[in-house]
Amino acid sequence: MYKKWFEAALIRAARTFGEAALAYIGTGALVLGDVNWLAVLSAGAFGFVSAMLLALTGLPEVPEEKPPEKIIEE
Repeated sequence: MYKKWFEAALIRAARTFGEAALAYIGTGALVLGDVNWLAVLSAGAFGFVSAMLLALTGLPEVPEEKPPEKIIEE
């Protein structure tokens, strides 16, 4: 279960990194030379960390495993 969760969390965090970086690039650069790449990486890193922290609350891609029900012998 943890492997599935970690894989899904990394995919989600990588997508968030890309979205945050792309949004920052698109806000004020006319030419790629005008881009503040340190700020782009910083915004992406913040998105990555926040996505990983939010993944701790649960991911819809990974169903929660229910504990087995107790068998009551009568």
